[in-house]
Amino acid sequence: MPIVVNDHELSDDEVALELPSHQGVPQPLRQATLAVILRHLLHGEAEHLGLYAPDEDGLIAALLAREVVVPQPDRDSCLRHYQQHPARYTVGELVEADHILFQFTPRVPLAALREFAEATLAELLAEPERFAALAAERSNCPSAAQGGALGQLGRGQTVPEFERVLFSAAPGIVPRLIETRFGLHIVRVRHHIAGRLRLFDEVEAEIAGVLHACSVDTATRQYLKLLAGRARISGIELGEIDTPLVQ
Repeated sequence: MPIVVNDHELSDDEVALELPSHQGVPQPLRQATLAVILRHLLHGEAEHLGLYAPDEDGLIAALLAREVVVPQPDRDSCLRHYQQHPARYTVGELVEADHILFQFTPRVPLAALREFAEATLAELLAEPERFAALAAERSNCPSAAQGGALGQLGRGQTVPEFERVLFSAAPGIVPRLIETRFGLHIVRVRHHIAGRLRLFDEVEAEIAGVLHACSVDTATRQYLKLLAGRARISGIELGEIDTPLVQ
C-alpha cells in the first residue's frame, strides 16, 4: 500500500535518499520513512504560511524558528538542575575497579550463564582473595589477563548501567550481579576518588544551553505531533514521535 501525505505519494527514491541518515538506529527504514513524512509536512506548512528560503532545509528552519519558540531558562531553573545533578558537574572523579564478565552469547542459555555467575559471586563473597584467580579463569573480558583489573575509570568511560553501580558502590565486591548489554558482571571497587564539584558560576551557561535544547526538542516534537494530527496520512501508522526524525 502506498504512503500518501496530503495527496502526495511518497516515492522509494525519497526514502532511499533519507535512509543513510538513520543507519545504526532501530528500524532504520521506518525511521527514514517517518522523517520523509515529517519533512513533507513541515515543507507544506512553511509554504502555506508564505515563508521563503533558497532550499528545503532553510525553509524548515525558518518555519521552526517561527513556530517553535521557547524561553531561555532562568537562573533559578539552572540552579535547581545543578543541585539535582551534581555528578554531571563533578570533575576528576575516578574509580579503580576490577570485574569478571560473563558474556552473553547465542551458545550459552541465559539461565545457565546467570546460574554460573551467581555461583562465582557466592564463591567470591566467601573468599574475596580469589578474585584475580577467578577473573583469569572465568572472565570473558581481555582484562582477565590482569586479574580483571580495569584500572582507573572516569565518568563516561563505561556504559551507563555499569557506571551507575561503579560510582555509587562502596569499596569491596558488589554483592549482586550487574547486568549490561554485554553480559553479567561481578564488580570489585578498589578505590573511589571523589573529584571536585565545579562552581555553579562555571557551569551556569552550559546548563542553560542544555535546558534550552531540551525545551526546544520537546516543543518541536509537540509541533510535529500537531502537524501530523491534522494531516491526511494513509498507508502507515505514525505512532509516537519519540525520536528526532528531522535532520
